[in-house]
Amino acid sequence: MSAARIEQAMARINAAMDRIETAHAASAKEQSQKGDGQNSARVMSLVNAHEKLREEVADTIGELDALIEELEE
Repeated sequence: MSAARIEQAMARINAAMDRIETAHAASAKEQSQKGDGQNSARVMSLVNAHEKLREEVADTIGELDALIEELEE
């Protein structure tokens, strides 16, 4: 994988993380304004999904780092 493709992949991953964070913040704000238990469960579900995605992205970044190291050798 070329450096340019790696940079593009990283940019897409970072953009996706930013969109997730923005959606999470908007949802949390909306849920706090509504204030009922059902909405709290939805927020927790979104938070859990967000954390799972963050972990997957971190793993992917680790794999990309390892690949970059291999290519630089």
